[in-house]
Amino acid sequence: MKSKERKRIDKELQDALLILELKCGFVTFKEIKESYKRLSKKYHPDFYKGDSGKIVQINRAYEVLKEYIENFRYSFDEDEIRKQYPEHFYADRFRF
Repeated sequence: MKSKERKRIDKELQDALLILELKCGFVTFKEIKESYKRLSKKYHPDFYKGDSGKIVQINRAYEVLKEYIENFRYSFDEDEIRKQYPEHFYADRFRF
């Protein structure tokens, strides 16, 4: 059961990264936010004849990634996170 749930979450995160046109790997929250803003302007229905369906996908993808990062930050203590990702500061980069 847990592995199915984990696979679903991993798939959801990968889909969110693809929607925001980001590569899997280490991604900063700043990169996620910049991509979100850029795509929101590009596909906004009020500007440039944007696609309202696409903007809904972009908003959902951003919310999924933001929620994952917030849960990740508060679910472990700093020492535990540094053990998992010793080469990166946990608050800046997240592995997807």
